[in-house]
Amino acid sequence: MPSQQDIKQRIRSVTGTSKITRAMELVASAKLRRAQLRIEALRPYAKGMAQLMSGAARRAGNLSGIPLIEERDERRRAAVIAVTGDRGLAGAFNVNVVRAALATADDLLAEGFSEVVFTAVGKKGGGTLRFRGREVDHHFQGFSSEPTFDDAHVVAEFVTGRFLEGETDRVVLVYNEFKSVMEQRVSVEVLLPVPRGAVEAVPDEEGQPAFSKALAEFEPEPDVLLARLLPTYINTTIYRALLESAAAEHAARRTAMRNASDNAEQLIGDLTLAMNRARQAAITQEILEVVAGADALT
Repeated sequence: MPSQQDIKQRIRSVTGTSKITRAMELVASAKLRRAQLRIEALRPYAKGMAQLMSGAARRAGNLSGIPLIEERDERRRAAVIAVTGDRGLAGAFNVNVVRAALATADDLLAEGFSEVVFTAVGKKGGGTLRFRGREVDHHFQGFSSEPTFDDAHVVAEFVTGRFLEGETDRVVLVYNEFKSVMEQRVSVEVLLPVPRGAVEAVPDEEGQPAFSKALAEFEPEPDVLLARLLPTYINTTIYRALLESAAAEHAARRTAMRNASDNAEQLIGDLTLAMNRARQAAITQEILEVVAGADALT
């Protein structure tokens, strides 16, 4: 049985760990709130972009000839963008994305693609994919906690350039979507070529087209305007994924640190009880020794 000194030392150690996890929980809560505000601020811009693209697509009619939309008959190489965090201590947050990215790669190979490469966003994802022997064509890191639009633009420029140069025929985006503080859901979206549904009529909450059917004049021509809007759409899509992933990471870390703090409190209670029992056992032993000594003198 451990001595009282050993138990006291362990209680001090667990108490120190509990203070750290509680502080990390508070920090994650503050960052989560900021991340939620950034997502809410992006939504009107993303909705306006979708409406403008919808209107331009309807007026253009024929969407053929726009490289970022055209589906390719050849299925040579596909790329999977895995958006993870730069840090751990967030439960299964990073593991779930990597697992989904690997499953997506298997699905692409089953569709007929001869090769699948990974573009890692986040330190944890890139390290895990390399450890598993997967090809990582580029690794972005250092901005998973508080991404900016410039960070998204760098990622978008890289994957779009590879697609337009013919080095990849499809790009799939895998990230953790923030649903609530207690729920983060892995989302898998085709980024390139841009799905036709993303540039066609976007229904509102009531199922009606969000873009007005009123006569509108476009300058330049609708097809030219749509071709210019698509790179911005890709930037916005990646930026939204980065924001969603950041919020989901903070929420997962907050939950993980709260669970760790609760477990530490429970462990401290168990250790305190064990120490009290050890103290009681020592006192009982001393009493027995005194009684035994007294009996020996009589």
